[in-house]
Amino acid sequence: MSDLLDYSLMVAPNGARRTTRDHPRLPVTAMTLAETAGACQAAGATSIHVHVRDGQERHSLDAGRYREATAAIAETAPGLGIQITTESAGVFHAADQLACLTDLQPKAASIAIREMATDPTVATAVYAFAEEAEIEVQHITYGPSCLQQMQAWREAGVIRPSQNRVLFVLGQYAPQKDAVPGDLESFVSTLGQGDWKRSVCAFGGEEHSCLQAAVSLGFGARIGFENSICDRNGVQHRDNAASIGSFLRASVSGTV
Repeated sequence: MSDLLDYSLMVAPNGARRTTRDHPRLPVTAMTLAETAGACQAAGATSIHVHVRDGQERHSLDAGRYREATAAIAETAPGLGIQITTESAGVFHAADQLACLTDLQPKAASIAIREMATDPTVATAVYAFAEEAEIEVQHITYGPSCLQQMQAWREAGVIRPSQNRVLFVLGQYAPQKDAVPGDLESFVSTLGQGDWKRSVCAFGGEEHSCLQAAVSLGFGARIGFENSICDRNGVQHRDNAASIGSFLRASVSGTV
C-alpha cells in the first residue's frame, strides 16, 4: 500500500500539553494552525500532525474542531499531508479515541500503542475500522515494550499488514527527559528488520541532532513545538517554520 502522506518531514506544531503561555506562536486555533501549516510547508514540511484544542487551550478530540482545523489547513497549505492525533493525553479513553475516528474518518491518524493496550477489545475495533475506512495509521511507540506489543498484535492479526508505519518517540515531556541520538538504538534493535516504515521525533534541545541521526538511517523526521520549542542552547525558535528552516540548513551543511 502506498503512503497517502509524505512522512519525510512532518511538522507537529503544538501537541496536547503546551499552550501559548509556553510560546506565544504555538498554534491552538484553526486559524493559527492553518497559518502555521502554510509557513511550515513553505519552509520544507511535507505533512502536518494536528492536535486541536478547546476554548481554554485544552487538548480535544472533538470531530467538529478537527473538521474546522483540517479544512483551514487544506485551504491554506494545499498539498500538505494532514494527519490527526488520537492521543488520550491522560484525558480520554480508548473508546473516545475510537469514537473520534469513526465520526471524523480522517485520511491519516496517529494511534499510540500503549494507549490502545489499556483496552485490547477497543484496540481490535480501532485497527479494524481504520482498515475498513482506509485510514492511514501511524503507530506511536515510546520504547521497546510498545514495539513488542505492536509486533505481537501484528502477528495476531489485530494490526493489519498495511498498517506498517511507526513513530519512535525519543525522550518524554513529563517527567522531563530530553532525548539524545543514542536513544534510537533500543528502538532500532528491538524492531529489527521487516517492512516497517519508521519515523522519529525527539523531546528537548537535541531534537535536531536526533532527527539528523534518524534521517541518516533512512527514517522520516517529525519536528516541531509538540516536542521542542528551543534549540540546544535553550534559545526559543521564533516559530515552527524557523525550527524547520534551522534543521534543514544544518542538514545541508552537515552541522546540527
